[in-house]
Amino acid sequence: MCTFMTHAFSAVVMGKIVFKEKMSKRFWFAAMICASIPDADVIGLKFGIEYGHLLGHRGFTHSIFFALLLALMVVYSDFKEVKSFSKKWWKMLLFFVAIICSHGVLDAMTDGGLGIAFFSPFDTTRYFLPWRPILVPPIGIGAFFSEWGWETLVSEFTLVWIPLIALWGCVVGIRFIGKRDDIDA
Repeated sequence: MCTFMTHAFSAVVMGKIVFKEKMSKRFWFAAMICASIPDADVIGLKFGIEYGHLLGHRGFTHSIFFALLLALMVVYSDFKEVKSFSKKWWKMLLFFVAIICSHGVLDAMTDGGLGIAFFSPFDTTRYFLPWRPILVPPIGIGAFFSEWGWETLVSEFTLVWIPLIALWGCVVGIRFIGKRDDIDA
């Protein structure tokens, strides 16, 4: 798994890219939580749920199906002011599905664990991406403040944060150029 901070940051950058308009604090909070919530499955380890189990870490909560269910629940319950099935509703739904799925994709790029059950509950096979450069962080607060934890943060900053910042910068630049072209026309 990547760290909570990296999943939350990814959601913010993706939101800034997708939504040009100003979004509410509630939207940003929901985005950061939704992008990070799949790791709530780690609690199961304390209750004896094995890592490789359907409900174990990187299992069902990291699946595309879970992303769709959670996104539907969030958009339906937290954004009632958005008319159901309107263009904005679909845009929000797809955004939340994408940021929740991004969690599994980032985790599939780490160098540890058993892989991600992208197609759970229909297929519980665990997958990694062919390119796995991100260091897997330690589980637990104490271990996180170790050399391993620091190396993980450096890995995520270098391989996730910097590319996302660059992408965000490109989008901002393109939007700025587009606005200038509109003014000149």
